Amino acid sequence: IASFCSILALGTGARRFHVSTAFSAKAKVAMSRFEPGSSINYEKMHENINIVRRRLNRPLTLSEKIVYGHLDDPAGQEIDRGRTYLRLRPDRVAMQDATAQMAMLQFISSGLPKVAVPSTIHCDHLIEAQIGGAQDLQRAKEVNQEVYNFLATAAAKYGVGFWKPGSGIIHQIILENYAYPGVMLIGTDSHTPNGGGLGAICIGVGGADAVDVMAGIPWELKCPKVIGVRLTGTLSGWTSPKDVILKVAGILTVKGGTGAIVEYHGPGVDSISCTGMATICNMGAEIGATTSVFPYNHRMKTYLEKTGRGEISSVADQFKDDLVPDEGCEYDQVIEINLSELKPHINGPFTPDLAHPVSEIGAIAKKSGWPLEVKVGLIGSCTNSSYEDMGRAASLAKQALDKGLKCKAQFTVTPGSEQIRATIERDGYAKILSDVGGIVLANACGPCIGQWDRKDVKKGEKNTIVTSFNRNFTARNDANPATHAFVTSPEIVTALALAGTLNFNPETDYLTAPNGEKFKLEPPSGDELPSRDFDPGQDTYQHPPAESSSVNVDVNPSSNRLQLLEPFDKWHGKDLEDMRVLIKVKGKCTTDHISAAGPWLKFRGHLDNISNNLLIGAVNIENDAVNKVKNQLTGEYGGVPDVARHYKANGVNWVVVGDENYGEGSSREHAALEPRHLGGRAIIVKSFARIHETNLKKQGLLPLTFADPQDYDKIRPDDKISITGLKSFAPGKVTVIKHSDGSQQSISLNHTFNDTQIEWFKAGSALNRMKELQ
Repeated sequence: IASFCSILALGTGARRFHVSTAFSAKAKVAMSRFEPGSSINYEKMHENINIVRRRLNRPLTLSEKIVYGHLDDPAGQEIDRGRTYLRLRPDRVAMQDATAQMAMLQFISSGLPKVAVPSTIHCDHLIEAQIGGAQDLQRAKEVNQEVYNFLATAAAKYGVGFWKPGSGIIHQIILENYAYPGVMLIGTDSHTPNGGGLGAICIGVGGADAVDVMAGIPWELKCPKVIGVRLTGTLSGWTSPKDVILKVAGILTVKGGTGAIVEYHGPGVDSISCTGMATICNMGAEIGATTSVFPYNHRMKTYLEKTGRGEISSVADQFKDDLVPDEGCEYDQVIEINLSELKPHINGPFTPDLAHPVSEIGAIAKKSGWPLEVKVGLIGSCTNSSYEDMGRAASLAKQALDKGLKCKAQFTVTPGSEQIRATIERDGYAKILSDVGGIVLANACGPCIGQWDRKDVKKGEKNTIVTSFNRNFTARNDANPATHAFVTSPEIVTALALAGTLNFNPETDYLTAPNGEKFKLEPPSGDELPSRDFDPGQDTYQHPPAESSSVNVDVNPSSNRLQLLEPFDKWHGKDLEDMRVLIKVKGKCTTDHISAAGPWLKFRGHLDNISNNLLIGAVNIENDAVNKVKNQLTGEYGGVPDVARHYKANGVNWVVVGDENYGEGSSREHAALEPRHLGGRAIIVKSFARIHETNLKKQGLLPLTFADPQDYDKIRPDDKISITGLKSFAPGKVTVIKHSDGSQQSISLNHTFNDTQIEWFKAGSALNRMKELQ
């Protein structure tokens, strides 16, 4: 069993196997040959779990079992939920194309010849939704040829699997091919937790974290607390798995899961499909959770069998006790949800935790002044693009078509993978969704991440869209800050697109057919999995070659899209004195505000060029303006990156001051690389989102929090900031001296650096420190 598990843990990336007779002897050889490194197996995980259980002398939650089962030193590791840092050995790394560029550039800078664990790159972020799937994909291949070539050759050179553009969204590909119960995977995208729907611990990280794992270095994670969500009852009618996480987001808010793993359990779990569980875990990123996970059950077993991994489920059955929580285990917090009583929800606008029952959204929108007309309904994305999702949406579309009715709103459909696209096309779902007015987009992220060339409204025009996506920050989908984006299930999106208004409750309200007939939609229905198995579609996977010495990875020095990295400067050994405040940010500041996506995605491999978007979406508290800050050296106002560059050119260090949950949202490490590149030294805020805080540490910046959050109000935009006590930098506190108008004031700041992370700061970055230790 142990030997077999080592092979299957490598995943099915050598080729997608979609029939239940997969994993031939030839396939196993191919996997071990083309995906270097070996992964932890169930037997090893079982051994580690038993060591930790004896040490702690208590029942373990599921997430504890998987996390502690991957400890580098289970016998000696200090374990204290919410306090100690764990050193872990993840099984696998996955990178999407927008983040893989910087991750691979950093890996190249490390000087290492090959990745030490199985790793993959997925081309899904750079395809802009414009006309339709085929045309948009072809255009993306032409526009991004230089980047795709870099990623393909870098993958081949360093032993990384490469999923070509059109393959699908990274998280759907992982679910179909690489995730399985008990695996630990890290991915350079915040929605990596999608794999928790298959009983895996999948955690979103920045590229520097991925480099650690690819380099074979134990990876650090603060020991997570565990939030238990106990599900009872049964899903039925219009209520879907998406409503579970929409409800949880309303309860916990965008920062309520920070530092914790959300673990679903209880009798209600069995009423949710495997892909439905993935939907719930995926959007757990919106509550700041480290990840989310479900216990192994028959739904996962069936999904593994349908995606050609039946042998994995057979072995998982033998280790099932390690893939479910221990009886009597304790959670740090418990939330109870009765699925039989749960109603359809819709969250937004502008934040994914503003939860409303669908039955009430019309009245709330009227009262709040939100546009009632639904301009566009968008289904799909990494959160909701499963076969079941598409089938349930198609069941509603078919009812409307039977009455001669089409969507009043524009309607788009984003398949999650080439496998999903091919299967829904074969089974007729794609035609139904097209006939009702839908445009089938490429198998990619598209509008969900701002890759949407939207033409129906002008920038600044107030309007409403409804999506089955996960995130709805201001201007995220279409770069229009006046767009009111709401997040809900594909079924509700379809119903609202048919009605053309938020003021429609499909459980009680009627639609009007072209002939004047009034009719009510029957609750959606759809098969969990295709009866005829999946159609794999086109083969879009590239093996890393067995011999790669002849592979060249070229980066043109004059390229405006790719740029080799130069090491950041080391700490000079002194306190940081008289730093300027670049900007004091007012209110919510996500990674979208710090490093915008959309058209800026094309510069994700060129640090200097993408730094021109630094904090251009953040609101300056001094004047309530966006991208307008005072240059304290000239007295003139300019764009944030322009002022930062001027300070750097004049040898002036600077800091950013921010509010609560600074850096929530995407895992994009560019939000940490850019301030470091342009001369920033510290980010001082009330609180951080987990991934962003780690990213800042990795790049040699100081992420600091106010010991007293009210001290945020004491800092003025024209102050000079000094950070003292760095010569004796140690876990604990540092002090800031605030200079203003000749006076000075001391305030206390907290930090969460451990000894290893302090060495990153002293070396200038984690990558610099890695080189020092080679």
